Amino acid sequence: MTDDDRGVLRSDHRCTDRRTRSDFGKGAARRIRREGHIPAVIYGEGAELVHIAIPAHDLDLALRKPRVVLSISFEGTTVLAKPRDIQRDPVKRNLEHLDLIIITRQEAAERGEMADAIKAATLAAEEAGMDAASAIQALEEAVAAGEDPMAAAQHAVSDAEHKAEEYSEAMAHEEAAEAAEAAETADEAATAALAE
Repeated sequence: MTDDDRGVLRSDHRCTDRRTRSDFGKGAARRIRREGHIPAVIYGEGAELVHIAIPAHDLDLALRKPRVVLSISFEGTTVLAKPRDIQRDPVKRNLEHLDLIIITRQEAAERGEMADAIKAATLAAEEAGMDAASAIQALEEAVAAGEDPMAAAQHAVSDAEHKAEEYSEAMAHEEAAEAAEAAETADEAATAALAE
């Protein structure tokens, strides 16, 4: 799977006009957004807080992918970061600000594996005619329990199918019991009518 499939936004690949910024405040943020960029901050353990502006279109596309990892170059350094807080306009849903936290290459690889697993579980759930959200929830529970993400993706869909079958069987039994009760009530009413 390529970096683009995983949601890795590389400055050398998609956008080269990331820039550090020195102006702050509401007016400066509005000006940055008007220019087609999103104000953001990058921070992490042992790193100094850096204010940057990221092209809005590229960022919006990258944030649509699960477990996105952004590769950001500024001032001659490149860091891997994940979104910590994404602020959007409450009505228009436009990006307004982004907080990024620096992560290690190992964390980035783990996020990539999880993104691949989510994609596989979603596709399998859609093929099975199921809700993808339930498969993703089962996947995340299995990974939290220590299972490998891709193995968990395979099990998540089968677990969700099994739960759906159990629910369908329970509903069928409940409907059958209601039908039997209705038939019994109808028989009693018919018997009472004949007795009169």
